[in-house]
Amino acid sequence: MFGFRSDGKKTKNLSPFFKILPHIMKTRCDSQVYYTEDIPIANMDRYINEKAERGIKISYMHIVFSALVRLAYERPVLNRFIMNGITYDRTGIHVSLVIKKGLNDDSEETSLKLKFTGNENIFEIKKTIEEAVNENRDKEASNNTDVLAKVLTIVPNFLIKFLVGTIKFLDHFGILPKFIINASPFHTTVFLTNVGSLGIDSIYHHIYDFGTTSIFLAMGKKKKTYIYEEDAIKEEKAISFSFVCDERICDGYYFANSIKLFRRYLKKPELLEQQIKGEMEKSPEEEEIIV
Repeated sequence: MFGFRSDGKKTKNLSPFFKILPHIMKTRCDSQVYYTEDIPIANMDRYINEKAERGIKISYMHIVFSALVRLAYERPVLNRFIMNGITYDRTGIHVSLVIKKGLNDDSEETSLKLKFTGNENIFEIKKTIEEAVNENRDKEASNNTDVLAKVLTIVPNFLIKFLVGTIKFLDHFGILPKFIINASPFHTTVFLTNVGSLGIDSIYHHIYDFGTTSIFLAMGKKKKTYIYEEDAIKEEKAISFSFVCDERICDGYYFANSIKLFRRYLKKPELLEQQIKGEMEKSPEEEEIIV
């Protein structure tokens, strides 16, 4: 209510522009910005094949997931969120995703929210993802998110509306119980969806006004496309990545440099094997990233 939350700390030393911005664009739907880039996958394929020869099964999702975790650690301004006109630095790094329990139209979906420190390497992140997915693939399995959803839906529809409204009210003023925040996939650093697994290209997915998500990333299917690089146009296999971001958390320069770093990790996945040493970045003022 006064800038205190269990999932974030009020951001200090904001510029006047970023202090007033949340009062001009009051919702995430007001402040969404969109960006898509086709990133060649030749280096990812090489990396995946090299690991397969050593008996280590790495997927595109493992690489992308690891790059996002590393990005949130090295570019912490991306891990901010806006609530009630106040900018917060999120405590912890979280990535949410939805998985289907079966590959058919009628199979159930469940949401996962995985927590990281940012210092994990790709193998540790791969293990975390696989364990979480395996635990939740079973039709009878349920996690905290499923339990919360079931509790909210065992009452009549008009009470569901009241309960959700109450949760949003408590969240707005920073007094939402921690166990609900922990169970909610919408209170997360980034929401990731792999629509490529459904056989379609990337999409622009809206940022939820419920919760605190500031970034939604969709990755599409593998495809052939034309890439302009080093003053030449080449036909390459690539994956499209579509970002939808809350522009109130940082400026375009910071976003652009963050995308460059994300691209660098996808082009050199071996960098994700290393664990980071040193402190997190403290401010968005820095030199341009060279990739």
